[in-house]
Amino acid sequence: MLKTWQRNGILTVALLAFGAARMPFEAGLTKELKAARLIPEDLEIGTRAKIGQTSSAVALGGLRTLVATFMNLKAFSFFEEQKWDDVADTYDMIVDLAPHTGYYWDSGHAHSAYNAASYYIKDSELSPHRRKKAWRDSILRGRAFLERGIRNNPDHWKLWAALGFLLSNPYKFEAFGDPDKTFTDAADAYHRASEAGGAPEFLKNREFFALARVPGREKEALALGRMLHENPRNRTPTPTALLLTLEAYENPEMDTTRRALELFGTPEKAFDALSFLWRSSKDRFPIHGVAKTLHGLEKLMNVPPEESILNQPLPPPVNVDDWFTK
Repeated sequence: MLKTWQRNGILTVALLAFGAARMPFEAGLTKELKAARLIPEDLEIGTRAKIGQTSSAVALGGLRTLVATFMNLKAFSFFEEQKWDDVADTYDMIVDLAPHTGYYWDSGHAHSAYNAASYYIKDSELSPHRRKKAWRDSILRGRAFLERGIRNNPDHWKLWAALGFLLSNPYKFEAFGDPDKTFTDAADAYHRASEAGGAPEFLKNREFFALARVPGREKEALALGRMLHENPRNRTPTPTALLLTLEAYENPEMDTTRRALELFGTPEKAFDALSFLWRSSKDRFPIHGVAKTLHGLEKLMNVPPEESILNQPLPPPVNVDDWFTK
């Protein structure tokens, strides 16, 4: 008969062997559950330290959403105090706690790319050079934060749409550098948003607006514009005017005045839509054939040459440097 210490030893060895056998299975199961978002990812050590011992214990206990809510209130306090680095750092902790809550990613990027960026335009305590650098850095930080949110939530249409909107904002262009690359990325973001579940139809129009502004993508943009135009709900002034410009690019010999009447119905409607496009230099829309069409429409409407919109000065494009010299 085995002695007590022998039985205990055998039992210990058996338990260790059983535990070792379970480890690969449990590790694989845990990985699958995290991928399916059935259990949360482990908190980063830095986040545990920053949110404090009590909040960390609550978060590790499975109440991360509750802690994230309180941290969001803390971020709002920093926003009111215009402590932009603290706002950004707090949102980094919030999304570690709740990485699949799109609202936090959207809010965090907006505080950097919009609120902080606007603040630095008027911050009188900084030199013009430092203000411009802080403005640009804030926008890029907001974009990077939003793109990190998309990587964590690739099927969240609102985050993709927010990225497209940010990249299409005429007051942010200079922060991103190459405008062609920026509009390409915006078109892709709107496309990804429109392909995600539950996205509104108007995002396809936004994709069209972005794609139409990318040199070399005119043929692709024209195909998209024609597809959208088949639906009467999409026949609003701006997409219809862009469709005309892309058709004029494809066929420079086209009678654009006649085509404008076909698309808009009356010279007045066509003139209003194309005038908006002509004067929207800050948006960088293509204007192939627009001047020729406006000239033809003005003849139909008996507009005196001295009153022609083509003889009026155009609004200047956005010059970011002007913001930082005042």
